Amino acid sequence: MESYREFPSEFEAPSEAADPQETSIAAIGTDERRMHVRAYNYWVSLLGGRDFPSIEDLEPADLADFAANSVLLDFTSGRENPSTPYVGAAIREECGLSQDVVTTADVPSRSLLSRLTDHYLQIIANRAPVGFEAEFENQRDETICYRGILMPFSSDGDTIDFIYGVMNWKKLGQAVAPIAAPTDPFADARADAEPAEAVEAPAIGPEITDTDPETDIDIELDEDSGLADRLWAARESAEAVTAAEGRSREALYRALSRAYDFALACRQEPDEYAELLEESGVKAQARAPMTPVVKLVFGINCEKARLTEYAAALSYADRQGIGAGGFLGFIEAQAGGLKALVAAERQARRPDPKPDTKSARARERLRAASPLAPEAIASDQEFALVLTRRTNTGQHEAIALVDDSSLVERAIRRVGG
Repeated sequence: MESYREFPSEFEAPSEAADPQETSIAAIGTDERRMHVRAYNYWVSLLGGRDFPSIEDLEPADLADFAANSVLLDFTSGRENPSTPYVGAAIREECGLSQDVVTTADVPSRSLLSRLTDHYLQIIANRAPVGFEAEFENQRDETICYRGILMPFSSDGDTIDFIYGVMNWKKLGQAVAPIAAPTDPFADARADAEPAEAVEAPAIGPEITDTDPETDIDIELDEDSGLADRLWAARESAEAVTAAEGRSREALYRALSRAYDFALACRQEPDEYAELLEESGVKAQARAPMTPVVKLVFGINCEKARLTEYAAALSYADRQGIGAGGFLGFIEAQAGGLKALVAAERQARRPDPKPDTKSARARERLRAASPLAPEAIASDQEFALVLTRRTNTGQHEAIALVDDSSLVERAIRRVGG
C-alpha cells in the first residue's frame, strides 16, 4: 500500500497573493485569529465524548479555512523525531522547504515551522490543545509575528500519536500569509496509522511552567483585544476548570470572569459575535443572553445544570452593572460565592405577585354590607366564627357568620390552644 509519507506536498493548491495590511505587530488580524478559533471548534466537534478525536475523523473537506496553514505530525514512529506527513502550501513556501523534509529533524532551525514543532512536547504533556503566539527573526533575518494552535489526535482513543497544528503569521511591512485550500492531503494518514508503536504521553505534575517568552501560551488581553482573543482566553480558563474536574473554585471564578468580560465585549461587536455563534453552531437567546456566552466558553457539551448556573451568575453581575474586569472581585465578595449569585438572579427573575383582584372586590362588598342583628348570629353549634368590621368610631360590628366548619375548628385550636 502506498504511504502518505511518500507524498508530503503533491496535494497542494496554489495560493493567492494577499493584499497589503498594516505593519504593526498586532496586525495578525481578526480574521486570522478567528481561523484558530474555527480550527479549535472543529477539533471540539470531533471529540464525541472522547479525550481526543480519532485521526480517522480528520476530514479534508472540513479544513478549507486553514489547511494551507497547517501541519500534521505523526508520532507512530517515535516521539523524539516525529514525521511530517503533511505541511501546508503556505507554510512550505514561507519556510522554503524541499521534498526532503519528512521529519521534524529536517526542519530548518530558524524557519517558521520550527516555532510550531518546538511546542509538540508541551501538548503531549498537557494532553489538551495548546495555543501560542510570539515573534522571532527567521532564517532571512525578517521579523515574523506568528500565532498557532496544536491539537491532539489519536488512533486508539487514548494515546496521542498525531498532532494537527494551524499557524498564521505576518512579516513586518508585508501582508498576512494567504490561506489556500488543498484537496485531500490526509487520505492515507488515517489508513496508515499504527497505534501499536504509538508514543505514550509522559506523566505530568500539577502545573507546567513555560519560562521562555517566545513560547508563552498565555494570552495578554487589553482594551483593543478582539472577540476571538477574548473567547480564546476564556476557553483556556474553562479548560483549566475541566482539568481540575471542577474542584478549583479559584479556577472557575477566573473562567467566569473572562466569560463575563467576553460577554460585555460582544455587545460592542454584535456582528462579530453573531459570526462566532454561527461558526460554533450556537443560537442567540434573547430571553437568556448569557447562555450562548457560557456555551461558547465552556462548550455545548458541558453539563446543562452547570451552564444554567454559570449563565445566571453572569446575568446577575450584569443586572448589578458590574463593569469589565470587575466580576472576579464581585463574586469573591459574596458570602455564598457562585451559589449566592445564582440564587439572587433567580429571585430577581421571579415576577412581582399579581394583585389579588378577587380579594379586593370581596372587601369592597363587605365594607358596604349591613351589620348583623344579634338574632342573625344565632347558631345551633357550640362555637361560631363571626366576621366583624371596624366602624368609624373604632368599634367592631358583626357583618357575617362564617359557615365553614374547618375554619371554625382552626379558630378554636388557634384561640384555645
